[in-house]
Amino acid sequence: MAEKKKILVTGGLGFIGSHTVVELQHEGFEVVIIDNLSNSSLEVLEGITRITGKTPAFEKMDLRDKAAVSAFFANHPDVSGVIHFAASKAVGESVEQPLLYYENNINTLIYILQELRDKGESCFIFSSSCTVYGQADELPITESAPVKKAESPYGNTKQIGEEIIADTCNVHHGLKAISLRYFNPIGAHPTVEIGELPLGVPQNLVPFITQTGAGVRKELSVFGGDYPTPDGTGIRDYIHVVDLAKAHVVALQRLLHGDNKENYEVFNVGTGTGSSVLEVIKSFESVSGEKLHYKIVDRRPGDITAAYADTTKANRELGWEAKSTLDEAMRSAWAWEKKIRS
Repeated sequence: MAEKKKILVTGGLGFIGSHTVVELQHEGFEVVIIDNLSNSSLEVLEGITRITGKTPAFEKMDLRDKAAVSAFFANHPDVSGVIHFAASKAVGESVEQPLLYYENNINTLIYILQELRDKGESCFIFSSSCTVYGQADELPITESAPVKKAESPYGNTKQIGEEIIADTCNVHHGLKAISLRYFNPIGAHPTVEIGELPLGVPQNLVPFITQTGAGVRKELSVFGGDYPTPDGTGIRDYIHVVDLAKAHVVALQRLLHGDNKENYEVFNVGTGTGSSVLEVIKSFESVSGEKLHYKIVDRRPGDITAAYADTTKANRELGWEAKSTLDEAMRSAWAWEKKIRS
C-alpha cells in the first residue's frame, strides 16, 4: 500500500529532511518536498535522486505564506501524512531575533495543522528536540521527564509547538500526531551523496570538528572543561542521521497503520549513550588519522552539563533502535567533509 501514500516533507532538502526523504522513497512512499532553500540547496535534490533513482516532487515555498500553504493542500488533496522539519534552528540567532523564530517556527506549524484539521483524517510527525528537557533532573532522560523553562526562543518554539499539536489533537480526533524529540544528529549518508551543509560558521560540534580537520577552521573551541563529568566536558547523545531518518518512517507507519495508542504521542530518538566532547574528538582522530587542533575555553551561557536519552519507549513501541556507533557516524561525517572540499 505504501506506494499509494503521498507524504509531504517540509524542509525536505535540509540535513535530517533529505535523509528522511531517502528512507521514505526506499519504503515506496511518494514524496513531495516543500523547502524555501533558506538553509539548503537544490543540489541536495540531485543527491537524493542519485541514491534512490527517483526524483521527489519539489516546490519552493515559504510556509509563512498562509495562502500558498492552502493552495498547496488544495492541489494535493491526496497527501496522507506530513513530516514537518521546516524551522529555523540556530540557538544563538534565536536569542538575537526572537520574532523571526516565533514567526517561522510557530506560524508555519499552525498553517499546516489548520489544513490537516480541515482534511479530517491525517498523520503528522513533528521535528522536536531534547532541548525541551533543559538540564534534566535524572539521566538518562525519559519522555516523562518534566519540560523545563526553555533556555532560548528556539527551544521555546519546540515546547510551544508540542503544546499546539497536543491541544489540536485533543479536539480534532482525525488528526494523529507524533513528536520526535531528537538528541544530536550527526554523520552523512553512506553513499556520501548527501550530508550536513551548514551555512557560515557551524553551530554544531561535528561539522566544526570536520571543518577543523579539513583546515577550513584554524582550531576548535571546546566550551567548558570544568563540567562535573569524567573529563570535564559536556556530554550529549550523538545519533547517526540515517538512524534518525528511519525513526521518522517507522513513526509515520505507526500512524498510517493505526498502531498508535493515543492520537498524540511523544518519543525520544537517540542512542541511549552519552559521549563527551573530548570523546567525540578522539573518535574523529581515530577514524580520520588526523590530529585535531582544539583549545578549551569558557562555558557558553545556557549550555547544560549532560543530556542523553532513555530510548526504551521508542525501542518498544516503534520497534526502532539506533544501529550505528559514534565511530561509524564520525567516519561518514569525515567522508562527507572530504567530498565537499575536493
